[in-house]
Amino acid sequence: MLGIEDRELYNAIEALLFVAGDPVSLDRIAEALELPIEELEEFMPKMLDEYNFERRGIKLIKLENSYQLTTRSEYFDAVVRMVTHKQKQVLSPATLEVLSIISYNQPITKAAIERVRGVDSSYSIAKLLERELIEQRGRLNAPGRPVLYGTTDEFLRCFGLQSLDEMPNLEEDLSQLGVETDPDKDNVTFDELEQRMENGGEFEEDSSDPSFF
Repeated sequence: MLGIEDRELYNAIEALLFVAGDPVSLDRIAEALELPIEELEEFMPKMLDEYNFERRGIKLIKLENSYQLTTRSEYFDAVVRMVTHKQKQVLSPATLEVLSIISYNQPITKAAIERVRGVDSSYSIAKLLERELIEQRGRLNAPGRPVLYGTTDEFLRCFGLQSLDEMPNLEEDLSQLGVETDPDKDNVTFDELEQRMENGGEFEEDSSDPSFF
């Protein structure tokens, strides 16, 4: 087992290799940690032994004079299945459009989304719920008690945002969807959309894109 000082060095090297992803030479590790390369040459075999002893899902390997963290071969099939599944989870233009409407007008109902788009949005909403990019935010106090939708923390993470305040200006985005916005405002609120629906306000519909379905 590694001592306390060795464990600190172990953790530091592990962090460097994790961030790098690719093989890292012993020289680069020594430079990053400001340690003599001779000390690392003595320590790395201990680290290799520690990984092999623990038989974790992550494995430390040596490639000539470089080191890299990889997944252990025993779990290769499971990793391939997960990565392949993840690569297939690409949002269509229609789903991204629905996500944009929700993110700028949350909480918002399915009916309001479809009034903006002019087409059924059930599939896109289902995909966004599946990806955990949106969630149910209760129900609107109106006939039928329709579900309200809003974005999640996963949405912020995927788009590199710390908060919804960092989102781009809404006016330009909604103008591309055929929704007229008030030039004196930075946003179109859910209440305004609902009011326009109640008043029979028309939104420009665009069903020419087959990806909407």
